Amino acid sequence: MGDETDRPGQDMPAVAAQARRFGKARAAQSHARMEDYAELISDLIEAEGEARATDIARRLGVSHATAIKFMARMKEEGLVTSRPYRGVFLTDAGQALAERVRRRHRLVVDLLLAVGVPREAAEADAEGIEHHVSDVALDAFARYLARGGRS
Repeated sequence: MGDETDRPGQDMPAVAAQARRFGKARAAQSHARMEDYAELISDLIEAEGEARATDIARRLGVSHATAIKFMARMKEEGLVTSRPYRGVFLTDAGQALAERVRRRHRLVVDLLLAVGVPREAAEADAEGIEHHVSDVALDAFARYLARGGRS
């Protein structure tokens, strides 16, 4: 058997520090989902006049129940409203969130395309990057693209 230093978990962070890190990661994931829902709802409203839970669930690849539950959370957050026998609609705050996410998405896609990433991969990768890239990095991306992709 090994000595005390060989035991798994020996270098684990303090419980409170690790809980903070995991809490921060869960909050970031939840916010990213909120952004995805807002952007999709905006897209559906623009294309079809409303966003129905069935369409949202299908396009996000989640169950109808999951979409309904998450939209209820968005309603609590003041991002959507609903009408009986109709879909959900973005509030002004929800629309502002969707527009912010759409701008971030386009900027990340444009940067990835500028450095040679194929469009399909750029669109897919932007879905993850757009939620986690800092405003400082986004500003740098915009400056880089404004200079025609030169440092």
